[in-house]
This record gives sequence, structure tokens and C-alpha cells, in this order.
Amino acid sequence: MDSFDFYNPVKVLFGQGRIAAIAEEIPPNAKTLITYGGGSIKTNGVYEQVKAALAKHTVFEFGGITPNPELEILLDAINLARTENITYLLAVGGGSVIDATKFIATAVPFSGDPWDILNENASIAQALPLGVVLTLPATGSEMNPYFVISRRATQEKLQTRSELVFPRFAVLDPSVTFSLPLNQVSNGIVDSFCHTLEQYLTYPVNAPLQDRMAEAILLTLIAEGPKTLAAPSDYQARANFMWCSTLADNELIGAGVPQDWATHMIAHELTALYGLAHAETLAVVLPSLLTYKRDTKHVKLLQYAQRVWGISQGDEESRITQAILATRNFFESVGVATHLTDYELDSTCIQPILERLQKHGFIALGEHQDIGIEDVQHILSLSI
Repeated sequence: MDSFDFYNPVKVLFGQGRIAAIAEEIPPNAKTLITYGGGSIKTNGVYEQVKAALAKHTVFEFGGITPNPELEILLDAINLARTENITYLLAVGGGSVIDATKFIATAVPFSGDPWDILNENASIAQALPLGVVLTLPATGSEMNPYFVISRRATQEKLQTRSELVFPRFAVLDPSVTFSLPLNQVSNGIVDSFCHTLEQYLTYPVNAPLQDRMAEAILLTLIAEGPKTLAAPSDYQARANFMWCSTLADNELIGAGVPQDWATHMIAHELTALYGLAHAETLAVVLPSLLTYKRDTKHVKLLQYAQRVWGISQGDEESRITQAILATRNFFESVGVATHLTDYELDSTCIQPILERLQKHGFIALGEHQDIGIEDVQHILSLSI
């Protein structure tokens, strides 16, 4: 196992009724901007709980943040925050709202073009403090320093990180997710599964604890994912799924081990160009990437086959094939399709993706930096 630093300052407030506690987490003299998406929080009771908790605070609001949050919309939020001298941000929503709020937090004090934060990987020296009320388990953004923003005008989707945007706190109340559309829950299950595999399916480095923690998340998602889809108001199943989602991408299971993330880089371009949901792109790319890179991932794929899927019969190549198929079948079983044709895309979509990867400098992907543009072409061809 490699040497590593690990830092995660996020305070998690987990359980039913914890939204009320945000009054104690946000300074009483703060000027707080609440950010949210399409307005579902106003129909499921979350908005009322947040407003009640902050009844004695000075509060402003900014709604309308889209899935795959767009720069063009967020510029208005940045201007509002600057005009009203906002000192604290509260993201109420899923990963898109949280990512958007992290971007706002960095952009408000930034002196240049806000897009440079992502496009030029500009240095982030300051950020407004932020908290989170999570309504959609999926991305793990509530407990990590990453954010992904899209730019509609250029069809780009870019990611960056800064330790300054770790949320100060995150409220995780499983009961507020009961009313989510089932397709969003399905996507969250796949998101969390893929986040875990990006940090697990690489090569051995004598990190048995990280491996076992990753396997625990995967096994729990396999067990609890179908339960929470079948019974959306089953608090225990939804709580277990929600905690898996957070732990899948809070940097803990990736501490000291090699990580892949090639699937994500390819998937981001699919979303930017063709509008697929993040989980849909991951479900399309990941099985094909595992198939294409099965030789360099050989040892960990065998471990995955046995420990996660209980596959121990047959020769090594057969077990790996079965494990990849089991992964694809799991995605399909929770309602997320795994082929480009399922989304009315064909081989003509591949070349634009390759061009975007080249433009953004993503020409050496994966844990070995050995996935080039031609490799991506082969991977996407397997995804049709």
C-alpha cells in the first residue's frame, strides 16, 4: 500500500429529523443562500423543514439548478451571492445541486472568468463555506471535495477539486428520499457501484482493508438496492443505500490505493454531447472497459468475481467473463440500460467523444495511464 494523506472534515448528521440541526451548524449572523433544483423540495416537505430550521437566519434562495449543472445558470447565482454579500451556502438537493454550490462557493471570491476554475484548472485560494441537505443519494458529493460543471454553449463537462469545498456538514435523512422517482434511485445505485469499482478494480497493492471496505459497499448495494426499489418507504433499506452512496466516494476506500476513473472521463463526454444521465453513461462504459482491460485488471477481477459475486467455478478467464456479465446484469436489474443502442446512439457517436477527450487532454487514462484514444474507440465499440 502506498503512503498517503487523508483529510475529510465533513460532519455527517444522519437520521430522520436531522434537518432541524442545521440551525446549530450555520452561524446565526450568516447571510445564507439556499440552492436547489427544479422545486421538488417544495412538494416533499424538505423546503419547509429547511425554512423552519433557519427561521431566525437571514436567508436568500436560488432555484432552478439543472441536472449536470450548467455554467450559464450558475452565473446568475454567483451574481446574486455577490450582490447580497452572501457569507454561507446551503445546498438542498442531490449531487448536481451540491456540485453547483461548490462551484458558486469558489466563483464568488474568484477574480477572473469563473469557467477558468475548471477549464484552466485555475488555483482556488478562497471559497465560501457550505453545508448540504442531501435529497438524492448518488454522487457522494456531500462528503468529498470534487465538483463537475457543464457549459451548454460548448457542450463541455469538466471536473476539478479543492479541499476548500468540503461541506462543513451534511444532513443525510433517508426519509426525505422516499418520494424520489424510481429511475433516480436506480441511477444512484449504479453511480455508487461504479464509484466503488473505480477505486477497487485496478491491481493489488497489499491493501486488504480498503479492498474489504469496497467489497462491503458493493455487497450492500447488491442486497439493498433491489429492496429499496421494491419498497421505497423502507427506511432501513434506504438508509443502508444512502450510507453506501456517501462512503463510495468520500476518498476513504481510495486512500493509498491506485484508482482508475477512465470510465468517468469517457462518460462525462457522453453526457456533455448526448445528454445521458451520469449513471447511464457509467453503465454503458464500465462493462466494456472491464472487458477491454481484463488482462491488466486480471488479479483484481478474479478477486471481485469470488468475493462479490461468489464465482469460483471454471477457469480464470471464464470467471472474469462471468463477473463482468454479472455487473452488467446488476445494472440492468435495477433499471439502468447498458448499451449505447438502448439510448438511440450508434457508432457515429464515438468520433465526437474521441475528439473531446483529445481537446481536454485526456489521452492517457486509467490506473496505468495506458488507455489512449484508440483504446477508448475500442471500448466504445464494445458498448454499442
